[in-house]
Amino acid sequence: MSLLLDNQFAELPADKSVDTKTFLDNVSTLPPFFDCLGSKVFSIIKSDINGNITKIRAVYDQDPAKYVTLQDIVEAERETHKGEWPKVGATLALMWLKRGLRFIQVLLQSLADGDRDENNPNLIRVNITKAYEHALKRYHGWIVQKVFSAALIAAPYRSNFLKALSKGEEVKDEDCLANVHLFLVNYTPTVDAIYEMYSNLNAELDYTPCFSSAHSYLSEVCSRGRGGSGSSPTGA
Repeated sequence: MSLLLDNQFAELPADKSVDTKTFLDNVSTLPPFFDCLGSKVFSIIKSDINGNITKIRAVYDQDPAKYVTLQDIVEAERETHKGEWPKVGATLALMWLKRGLRFIQVLLQSLADGDRDENNPNLIRVNITKAYEHALKRYHGWIVQKVFSAALIAAPYRSNFLKALSKGEEVKDEDCLANVHLFLVNYTPTVDAIYEMYSNLNAELDYTPCFSSAHSYLSEVCSRGRGGSGSSPTGA
């Protein structure tokens, strides 16, 4: 059984609305994906994704009939929080969650497309780098970027990563990549729809943290490495 296909994303309706409960159930199966990447830095992203899912679910559970779709939540918080929106609540949590989901999407698409490093074709560094640069790098200061660059040293072999996605089963690479393709069929449109919603509602916060924010992040990495806890590692 494939880690990615344990809870396959559903096809979106014509209006591209994302059902909240179904979405939360689906994304809740994804954090173990980061265990396959080898470095503790990625476990921080895993923790961040879990935390943001929890925040969104807490809002949804307050009134499931009111918050049928993710857009229902974001629009309701716009009315409730006024000038503080979109820097608060489930809106902010979903903003960072979608960036983590985009990281997964770009990494998997890169693998499916056959992207490889000519010098290290058996590693997935080039795929992780592409995903990080596309989904997260712009929101990190240079110190944080250095942390992620260092994490690439622990990037797993391609074959080991694909085996991990197959839950340790001996599966041919082409069969695992076929599962990746199948997973992306509905996953990618879902992530795209959330990005499009944020753009349409002017809810996106597009900024790069200052040096002090990056330093706080680096401290967070060190703290969690010693068993501590703190704020969102991807910037929230």
